[in-house]
Amino acid sequence: MQIHYLEIVTPEVDAVCAAYEQLHGVSFGEPEAGLGNARTATLADGGRMGVRAPMHEAEEPVVRPYLLVDDIEAAAASAVAAGGEIAHPPLELPGHGTFAIYIQGGIHHGLWQV
Repeated sequence: MQIHYLEIVTPEVDAVCAAYEQLHGVSFGEPEAGLGNARTATLADGGRMGVRAPMHEAEEPVVRPYLLVDDIEAAAASAVAAGGEIAHPPLELPGHGTFAIYIQGGIHHGLWQV
């Protein structure tokens, strides 16, 4: 199991980025439109962390790990079979891969296929 992308949604993007930069010696770039205007940093294992603001009024702050999968359709189906509910079906983000989000036990889980 490998975390490909760790997403943090917060109304305090710059403060969270600054804290991670100070604490962990990473560097966040400018907002990327293709990732919901997330500011991203590359992690030591090659994964990425993105910090972005909520995209609409109903979106609450969340920390969402996206696990790397070989077949996102099969992984999403397995998540549903295990009792998860699809919150966002697989969607390709040009240049980044395909992601999906499911909720299980009140926790957001992400899937990512490159």
